[in-house]
Amino acid sequence: MRRQCPFAPPAEYAGLRAAGPLARVRLPSGQQAWLVTRFDEVQQVLADPRISADVTRPGYPQLAPEPDPEGETVLPGEFFKMDQPEHGMYRRMLIPEFSVKRIKALRPGIQAMIDQLLDDMLTEGAPADLAAAFALPVPSLGICQPLGIPYADHEYFQPRIRSRKLVTYEEVQVAIAEVLAYTDKAVTRAEERPGDNLMGRMVTGRRATGELSHDELVGMVYQLLIAAHETTANMIQLGTLTLLRHPDQLAELRADPAGWPNAVDELLRYHAIADGPTFARSATADIEIGDQTIRAGDAVFALCASGNHDERAFDRPGDFDIHRNARKHLGFGYGAHQCLGQNLARAWLEIALETLFRRVPTLRPTIEIDNLPFKYDAAIFGLDEFPVTW
Repeated sequence: MRRQCPFAPPAEYAGLRAAGPLARVRLPSGQQAWLVTRFDEVQQVLADPRISADVTRPGYPQLAPEPDPEGETVLPGEFFKMDQPEHGMYRRMLIPEFSVKRIKALRPGIQAMIDQLLDDMLTEGAPADLAAAFALPVPSLGICQPLGIPYADHEYFQPRIRSRKLVTYEEVQVAIAEVLAYTDKAVTRAEERPGDNLMGRMVTGRRATGELSHDELVGMVYQLLIAAHETTANMIQLGTLTLLRHPDQLAELRADPAGWPNAVDELLRYHAIADGPTFARSATADIEIGDQTIRAGDAVFALCASGNHDERAFDRPGDFDIHRNARKHLGFGYGAHQCLGQNLARAWLEIALETLFRRVPTLRPTIEIDNLPFKYDAAIFGLDEFPVTW
């Protein structure tokens, strides 16, 4: 199942939701799996402690026609791929770094960063690729600053993080090893000279007490470094395109910038770009969903894009509406593994989109929407390039 339209999830999802909250499918590997399609049931599954995010557990979904014979691995500190209590232990260490208060303190720096990126883009002049000039640098700069990583290093790690540009399994493995080696050196520098940033505070507050090992901190920083790039960059581009297609709503936001937080949540609901593989799980015990049973050891996909377009949860879900109360959307997942950095992601998107449309009021694509290079076959939907002028 893949998207046929850049402004809607796969068309098959509506039929699956109509048939029931669960659907049985066969994966390319031959493994059978459950798809969870409706909003309430997606929340139920993602909040259930009997649903595991541990990629090493038997039954975890295998998408590749020929799965890695060595099996999946989990790095020390790579808590996204862990269950409780390990997941909760690492997550609690990082929660203060992504609190509302911490992100509020970061907002002036985010604003200055985005203004500088637009200064550079406008100085360079039209036309431009919004992806390269603006959308990709926002999360790169935005995560480097709080982590304590020099932004100049993005020229090394960004191409390796963008797995879209990697073709073979071997290339992906080499890229992962290189980013891990880079992260190891960055943590070592922080241990030698901790700064006033996330790595520095982890070193002085957690490494010094023995709560974290060097390798665990490497795994934590590695996850945070790679997590935001594709999702945020793609949402900036898709958000820009969507608002250009709805000029009346864009005009409202220009007239009243207080509406941007709600508009960003509606964009996250509407697009739901991180879908199936992002929310792959396996069951550790039998779970009743409606009149069906997910058995222990079964593979499960929580289809958050389908849940975000569930008519039972959202009126007219196929319509983009900045006045909708979309805060409960599943764009960041749900439950214990809900996106740790969602407050930071919202800040990036709000400031980036508001500033872009305020400072470049005549922004427009240079080619027709149907000809834009959408990533229909990617795990995270978006654009490879976004040529614009003004």
